[in-house]
Parts: sequence; structure tokens; C-alpha cells
Amino acid sequence: MCAHTPALGAADLGCIRGDRPIFAGLDLALDSGDALVLAGPNGSGKSSLLRVLAGFLQPAAGRVHWYGTEIARTPDAHAARLHYLAPYNAVKPGLTVAENLATWVTLRGADRSGIGPALETFGLGTLADVPGRMLSTGQARRLALARLIAAPAPLWLLDEPAVALDREGCQTLARVIARHRSGGGIVVVATHQDLGLPEAPRLNVADYPPADLTEALLW
Repeated sequence: MCAHTPALGAADLGCIRGDRPIFAGLDLALDSGDALVLAGPNGSGKSSLLRVLAGFLQPAAGRVHWYGTEIARTPDAHAARLHYLAPYNAVKPGLTVAENLATWVTLRGADRSGIGPALETFGLGTLADVPGRMLSTGQARRLALARLIAAPAPLWLLDEPAVALDREGCQTLARVIARHRSGGGIVVVATHQDLGLPEAPRLNVADYPPADLTEALLW
């Protein structure tokens, strides 16, 4: 019998940031529709793990695979299949809300028909012509989140996506995540907020101390 190949998989994954080992021996396997919640104290490596899964940071040990193919072999294809959301919003102050989102959609090579619905979903429809510099922190966050649905991608890697959101914003994000998963999308999220993922497994990055990683790196 053939072994199951997950959509997103990693085995014996290790990470070093600067000259400091962060974690080692970390395994994960996610299939279509799955979600994984990353836990752990500040500095345990949650953000670093998301960056490794995105291909922005090369693992110090182990490999990340997409349906069995190492992501490092097809970096452009991997970049096209994921959305990585950092804690900062990257909103251009001189562009309007709609122009900010249109720029993102164009860079992703997606159809612009998703811009309006994305803005409405996150309560930004009436602010479409407002310059980015006029947005509150919460509004700027909702604009960053609107990118997730304006240009669809199967893999979402979310680093504290609910930062600066009010209760309504968190509920909207939870519904968007649920809809993404119901369509087969995968979500890996580092969050301290309730995003409606009670059944999702939790991976505490602090449970993977890098005791043996430094020696393994001397190759």
C-alpha cells in the first residue's frame, strides 16, 4: 500500500535565525480543508515556522513539501499557491483602499472581479475611495485581510491575523477561514484570538527544542 502524501508536509524540520537555533525535529502534515493553530510563547518560533513554510526562510534541517515535491524546487509555483499574512499591513498611504487592493490583485495576476466582494466582506465598501493614510489601524488590517479573498490561493499562512480587529472583525475573519477550508483550502495560523477553530490541532513550537540542531548544521 502506498503511503499517503499530504498536501503540505514537513519532516524533522529545523530552523535557525541569525546564529540562534529556534526549533528542531518538527513534523507536520496537512490535507485539503485542514487547519493548524501554532502556539507557543513569544520567541518560540511561530513566525519563523510560517516563513519556512512560505519558502521565505530556508530550513536548517528537513524539507517542506507540497504534494511530495520540495517547495525549494519550484519556488515560483509555491509563491503563487499561498498567501502569507504578516502582522504588519503594508498599506500604501497614497493609494485609495480600492487602489491598494487592485495593486495587490494585479501583482498576483488575478481577476479584478474579486475586489468589490472582498472589500464588502470586510466592511470596506464605503471606504473604497479613502486614501490608505486615512485608515484606522483596524481598517488597515481589514484591508490586508481582504487580499486573502480578492486573489484566491489554496494555502494561507497567517501570522496573528486578528491583530487590531474588533469582535466583529474577528467573527468575519473566522467565517472567511471557514469558507476557505470548506472549499478545500489549507490554513496555518499563529493567533491568540478565537477564530472558530476549536477542532483544529494545535502545534506548540516550544515542544520542539533545538538541542541537537547546532551540531547538525555543521555541514
